[in-house]
Amino acid sequence: MTQPSQPRSAKIELLVRRDDDEGFELHRIGSAVAFSQSRPQRVEDDTFELAEVKSRMGGGPSHILKNTRTDRFLLLSERERFLWDQMDGNRSLEEMATAYVLKYGAFDFEVIPNLIRKLQRAQLITLNPPSRLRQALDRNRRRVVVRAIVRALSVLERITISSRSVHPFFQRLYRWGGFLLFTPPAAVVCAALAVAGLGAAVELWRSADEIGAGLGANPLAAIVTIKLLFWVTVAAHQVLHGLALIHFRRRVREFGFTLLHGVLPTFYVDVTDIFMTGRRGRVVTAIAGPLVHLVLGSLLFIVAARLPPGFAQAFLATSGLLQFQALVVALYPFCFFEMDGYHVVVDALGVPTLKHDALAYVGALLRGVRRGPFTREQGLWIGYVVLSTLSVAAFIAFNVLVIVRATG
Repeated sequence: MTQPSQPRSAKIELLVRRDDDEGFELHRIGSAVAFSQSRPQRVEDDTFELAEVKSRMGGGPSHILKNTRTDRFLLLSERERFLWDQMDGNRSLEEMATAYVLKYGAFDFEVIPNLIRKLQRAQLITLNPPSRLRQALDRNRRRVVVRAIVRALSVLERITISSRSVHPFFQRLYRWGGFLLFTPPAAVVCAALAVAGLGAAVELWRSADEIGAGLGANPLAAIVTIKLLFWVTVAAHQVLHGLALIHFRRRVREFGFTLLHGVLPTFYVDVTDIFMTGRRGRVVTAIAGPLVHLVLGSLLFIVAARLPPGFAQAFLATSGLLQFQALVVALYPFCFFEMDGYHVVVDALGVPTLKHDALAYVGALLRGVRRGPFTREQGLWIGYVVLSTLSVAAFIAFNVLVIVRATG
């Protein structure tokens, strides 16, 4: 029997407007990074036409999409039309895929790349910059210095070390003991560690002054070792996501390292195959990774509380605090970050574009624009923005308090 071939590395190719606004250039993005960053945008409304074609055989309707500038025609299925409507330049491919699953109950891994290839050949979509920084640079791209910065960021964004042959490795890791992490005893141990870790954190808070002094003795060593430990746990976070896929008998499509937005070094795992399971699988996969920070942070606090004042105690306590903060950022859905907890909430509510819609609605309210009667959905949008604003303010205030307490 022949071995099944490895899935091809799915590269997404999109057209990006050139700096002189004349023509386009091809932009290639790796599959996993593309799902978290890319935000395709259809061309202006006056440059395309869309017509519905009803089926005579009783099937779903099709749609004819025409580029009025080039007289190119495309035939879109009902599902492709749904994705076309999502391409407003604000929704990421990940949000589009989530919306697709919630509407149709399943996900075809080729539907989005194939549609994008058709649209880019017909010059019907462009690619918005994925981050606020890139958007600001794009608005000033005519300046020589800004163009140089954009080119540098583009080079850094291509720095990706990845493998699409990692599925067997995750299978072995699961068989060699990883399955134990998804058992009831593991949940009990995790809860017990969390309680003990919080108790140790409260105890350490009372001696924050001594802990700050311990770090001050070797500040450079403290910064380097704390950062190294944190990035190791970021990798472990992604490994747990991958093991969750194996637990639900899905494929780990890719694992690697990249520079997010060309600036932030991070690890990633392609978990899109989890779309083929039910909601329970998606929820477990989302929270499995952040639990690494809960367990490790608790252990660090527990050990630190039993050490005498000094560099070792300060290192462990500070690292534990960083792990708990990473846990909160990853799981807390109301902080303007589209992390694991956010995806769990939007999946449960069935609103994959919650952040985008909420910011757009509240922004319109602040500009004095009010549309129609007040609805429950609008209440959700306002609640999301209010809770996120208060949460970010509280997070900043807490960190300021920690710094003042440690250095005061």
